Formats: sequence, structure tokens, C-alpha cells
Amino acid sequence: MIEIIRVREGAFNPKGNWTREQTMLAFKLYCEMPFGQLDSRNKEIIALSKMIGRTPGAVAMKCLNIASLDPKITESGRVGLGNASSLDKKIWGEAHADWEAVIAECEELLAYIHKEKKLPEPETLPIEERDFTGDVRAALVKQRVGQSFFRRAVLSSYGERCCISGVSDRRFLVASHIVPWNEDATIRLHPGNGLCLSAIHDKAFDKHLFSLTDDHRVILSKHLKNSKDDFLRQVFWVAEDKKISPPDKFAPEPSFIARHREKMIQDAI
Repeated sequence: MIEIIRVREGAFNPKGNWTREQTMLAFKLYCEMPFGQLDSRNKEIIALSKMIGRTPGAVAMKCLNIASLDPKITESGRVGLGNASSLDKKIWGEAHADWEAVIAECEELLAYIHKEKKLPEPETLPIEERDFTGDVRAALVKQRVGQSFFRRAVLSSYGERCCISGVSDRRFLVASHIVPWNEDATIRLHPGNGLCLSAIHDKAFDKHLFSLTDDHRVILSKHLKNSKDDFLRQVFWVAEDKKISPPDKFAPEPSFIARHREKMIQDAI
């Protein structure tokens, strides 16, 4: 269970300016949905509109306003609606300073709404049955919820396809961290710290057997280049110098790519 916070009166007012609480949840939805699905007829937008007291059209417009803050969107010629408010910009900045804190706040708001409206509890990834203490279980739930957000955000950014192989079966797709989960809590949920990879590409990337150049071309480690395994040669050698398929949102952060590449180089020494 996510901790249920006390929410101030008027947090989900259907009239007037958007509140912080409403904007936070619209921001989370923007992160988790493909850009092309930000439409008032989308079932997730309709569901959120009912929860926060805004119309589906207003939620879709808010998501498109938030999109105008995403450099990947604007660099591609898509400008969203270009009417981002100061509150939109504030939340965007807060998220990029500490993604884990912002997503945790969003999950607490959702837990509050589900309780107040007597809605079914939001789904979380299962935790194996063990004799965990309350604090440990709460921490595990928080971690699983964060992982679920990261997966949705990364896969939606890449159109649910491996950015190297093009594999589109979700059973084989992984939201792969560029900077490992345990290295920096402030970026572990940053969608720009993720690549959508097939399971085998994720494993190799996690082991620093390949990395990316600054312009997102695949570079193989000497370990893969020297491999005698026919299968690995077939899978990875054809990818060398190939540019990954770009995401629709949240381009890989250059500094994160550089950190990963440097680790690959160090491992090869």
C-alpha cells in the first residue's frame, strides 16, 4: 500500500486555474503515454479527468502544454500547445531535479483519490510473500511502483519497440537504465535515463558490453568484438555503428550516456 496523504481542500477543484495536485497527475500521465495518444478520447485521459475533476479535453490540452517543455518534442518540430504555465514549468523542473520524489508524490495523490472515491486500489507489481516488516514492505512497494512508472515512461517514449533490434513483443522488452538504479536516486526514474531494449540487448548493455556514442550510435566493447560465439556475433556485430531508433519523448541524457560509455571503456582496460 502507498501511504495516503492528507490533501488540502480544493486540490481537485473543477473550475479556475489548475492546482498543483491536478498538474502533477497530468504530468505523470504525459510521461507514461505515447505522444500520439494525447487525445481527449483516450481512455486513460478520460479516467484521469474523472479522478481530478477536469474534462478530458482539458486534461489532453494540459498534457500537450507540458509536451512543449520537452526538448525532444520541440526539436522534432512538434510544439505541443506551447501554453505551459509557470506551474507546469515548476513541476517539470522539480521532476528533473528529483524524479523519485515527484513520482512518489503523484502516487500518494492517486492513493488518496482511490480512497476518497472508493475506487479499486491501483495495481502494483506483486511482492513475494515473506515476513517483511511494515517499513520494509512499504519501501518495496514504493520501489515496485517506481519501476512500473519507469517502464511505462520508457516503453511509451520508444513506441514499445527495442531501439536497436525493433522487437515489439512486450514480453521481450526491458526499460533499461543507462545509469544503474542504485547509483543515483534522483535520476533512477528519469525517462531520459532509459532505453527500450530487448532482453538480450538489455543484459549486454547492463554488463557494459556495448554503449552509445554522443550521437547515439552503437559501439561494441572489445569483449563483444572478440567473441567467438556465433549467436552473439549475429546479434551484436550487425548493430555496430548503427544509430538507435530515436524516442518520441525524453531523449537519452548526454551525461548519462557518457557515464555508461566511460564504464565500458574502463571495463575493457
